[in-house]
This record gives sequence, C-alpha cells and structure tokens, in this order.
Amino acid sequence: MNMVLGDALSLLLFRLHNGRLLGINLLKVNEIIPCPALTKMPSRHPHVRGVATLRGSALTVIDLARAIGERGGSDAGEGCLIVTELSRSRQGLHVHSVERIVQCSTRDVRPPPSGAGTRAFITGVTQIDGTIVQILDIEKVLHELAPAPLEEVGEQLLTADEQRLLQGRRVLVVDDSQVALQQTLITLRKLDLDCQAVRSAASALEVLRAAREEGRPVEVLVSDIEMPEMDGYALVQQIRKDAELGETYVLLHTSLDSTMNTEKARAVGANDVLTKFSSVDLSHALLRAFQRLDN
Repeated sequence: MNMVLGDALSLLLFRLHNGRLLGINLLKVNEIIPCPALTKMPSRHPHVRGVATLRGSALTVIDLARAIGERGGSDAGEGCLIVTELSRSRQGLHVHSVERIVQCSTRDVRPPPSGAGTRAFITGVTQIDGTIVQILDIEKVLHELAPAPLEEVGEQLLTADEQRLLQGRRVLVVDDSQVALQQTLITLRKLDLDCQAVRSAASALEVLRAAREEGRPVEVLVSDIEMPEMDGYALVQQIRKDAELGETYVLLHTSLDSTMNTEKARAVGANDVLTKFSSVDLSHALLRAFQRLDN
C-alpha cells in the first residue's frame, strides 16, 4: 500500500461481549492483559467495574460495552483489558476479546453515518478484508464518564500585554470530535481570539483558502491528528505544498501521548505539537505561536 507520511493507521481490532467488532488506534494502546482482580470503589460510576493495581499504580477499569450503551459481560474475570493512554490519563477497557492488529490508510476511513447520532461513540468506519470496522471514540467515552475540568484562563494566566497580543487574532480549529472541539473553542473564546471551527481536514482547507481570498487569512490552525479521510499529518502536507497557504502556523493538538507523534509532526512541517487537553497549555501554545509570527 502506497501511503504518504502519516497516512498509515494501525488499528487493534477487538470484540465486545455481544460480538460487536471495533477498532482503536494502536498508538493509544499500552498493553493487553488478562483482567486482574478488581477493587470496587464506593460511589463509582456505574460503567466503571473497579480499580486494578498494575505494577504498583491504580488503574480504573471501564466496562466498555456498558459505557457505550450495550450489554456488558456478567463476570469481570471474563475477557481482557486494553490498557490505553491518552489525553494525559491511563485506563483499562474491559472487552471480551482482542483479535489482531491491522493496517489501513486514513483515506479509507469514512466519517460515521449521518444517522449514527451523537451517542454513537465512533469516530469513523473502514473496511478490513470485507468486514466493516467501527473505530472507537475513546475520548468521548472518557468524557461521558468524567468530563475534563477546564482550568481558568485569561486574566489569571496572561499578562495585559499577552492578552492584547492575542485579542482578535484569527484561529481555525479542526477536530472530528465534538467534545474536543467544544473544549478548544471555550478556551479560545476566553482568550478573545477570533476563531472558527470545522470537523474535517477538507473543510479546513476550504476555509483557509476562502479566508486568504477575502484578505483575512487564518493566522494559526489548531488541528487534531486523528481524523477520517485526511488526518492532521496529511493536512499539514497539503498546506505546506500550497503556495498561498504554505506559511500558515500549524499547531497539532492530539490525544496521543508519544514522542513518535512529535517526530512525525515535525517531519511533515507542523510548527508545534500539544497533547490534549489543558486549557493552560493550549493558551501558552497559542501565545508562543503569535509571538513567533510577530517576530
């Protein structure tokens, strides 16, 4: 398969207790282990099976099937745990079984069907060996269990000069996750930035070109990495090849915690990379961006 840098996507395929087949980006997976003994905590969320101890650290174990509105397993000893690390947190997903790792192209991943609804818990669908695979929106699962608190930004964080530097500056946000998009926009609006938002890389390119033609070019693009059809890496490559858009400052904003992602981001020409989600860190990253643009 001939893929551009960043176009390849490795998926771990697994099944829930009702047989439903799902995939998760392999970069979000730390390890797969048999389900250990769990300690049930008082007042725990109904979709949390309990807490496991993994190499001396506590690990929250989520009944993934129940978390996405389906029938879970009756015995915590059944199945296995997919230990994931993303958005600065680690957790275990209790599933029935893990099948295999497959390779595909992000260009072959399509957005969820329009009728899937807001509680579909999938970011896209693809076809592997003739079988439809739904890609899990793990960020949405975690947000439903425990919405991330937004730190205070604005006057408490920035000096008066820094606030003036950001005021009214033009930013475009692209993210296929509605949860992540709203978190980002809340922060940007508190910083008094002039921001727009879209849900796909193709839409981002359209907005960037239209803004350029109108004489009000977008100064900073804040882009997710994982997106159907065209991911953040491919989006940066398209921008850098475009004579009109090539100098756009791009901040890749991702739930993936990995040095490899930073290296790939630099290789395609991104200016900066930030792990979701911290309002304070995002504010600092935007401040760095506009300071560099003004120097």
